[in-house]
Amino acid sequence: MDIQTLRIFAAVAREGNLSRAADKLALTQPAVSLQIKGLQAATGLTLFTRSAQGMNLTRDGAALLPLAEKVLAAQGDFKNAAASLHTQVRGRLRIGTILDPEFTRLGAFLKVLVEMAPQVETELRQAMSGEVLAQIERGELDVGFYLGIPEQVPGHAADFESNRSPALSGRGQIAINSGADRQDGRLSLFTVRELTHFTYRVLAPAGWGPQVRGKGWKALAALPWIATPPASAHHRLLASVFGPLGVEPHRVALVDQEASMLDLVKSGVGLSLVRDSIAMRESHAAGLVIADQVSLQSVLCFVSLGAQRQAPVVASAWQALEAVWS
Repeated sequence: MDIQTLRIFAAVAREGNLSRAADKLALTQPAVSLQIKGLQAATGLTLFTRSAQGMNLTRDGAALLPLAEKVLAAQGDFKNAAASLHTQVRGRLRIGTILDPEFTRLGAFLKVLVEMAPQVETELRQAMSGEVLAQIERGELDVGFYLGIPEQVPGHAADFESNRSPALSGRGQIAINSGADRQDGRLSLFTVRELTHFTYRVLAPAGWGPQVRGKGWKALAALPWIATPPASAHHRLLASVFGPLGVEPHRVALVDQEASMLDLVKSGVGLSLVRDSIAMRESHAAGLVIADQVSLQSVLCFVSLGAQRQAPVVASAWQALEAVWS
């Protein structure tokens, strides 16, 4: 017996009439009758009795009907599942990550993405903010998190799209990219979504209160600093401050990981930029000193190439992002 035979059996049982069942199935009545006879022969059971009113299920037929309907329903589910696989987004999404996962809501983002696009394979690459942007531009990453706004270059307005979070609209905007980020038109090629604004504070080792409290940027530049590579947001931020002042910070170490920077501050090596929430925590927990006269504003963004914004895999990432950050 096959699916078609079971479909005919169920139709005759529902309609109680060979002619009506044949009409429903777009078959001839003799064809339907032949299939019912074949099914009864295959099972060795009498499934229907004839009456003036039509076809009536026997007890055996009534017992088998739910099982036939279950098979037909399973076939329908199979066909629907197969069809949905043709429409599901497939592929690999390469995501540039920065900082700690909690700050970027990376776990929640990936959870929503997996639920929305289960056929998308994700590949995470941790890097400094500037490296993430460069890799997106080169096509080595599809999307990524970035600290700052990849600034629009005059003459390329049509190539730039900034999607500011409704929760952030109306807040003061500060350009935090260094001049090196504005030397050509490449950064006008990105679609950017601002996620959250935050503050960087200057954090100093325990006991350095007299050296940093009440001091401005020029005085702080003379103290030992834990430096970062040019691709880091810290480097861009400090360049935007010290450059106009005509001073260079006294660099004593070069570090590319925030955890290492914080550890060096705790060890008494020098100053570092630290996110406000971390600075407050470490001030209370470890007695580290926060410079009280200076701070820098920054913004966490999500970025992709504008030309790839509507590509199915990239679009699924933006959709998941909106669900987490809206």
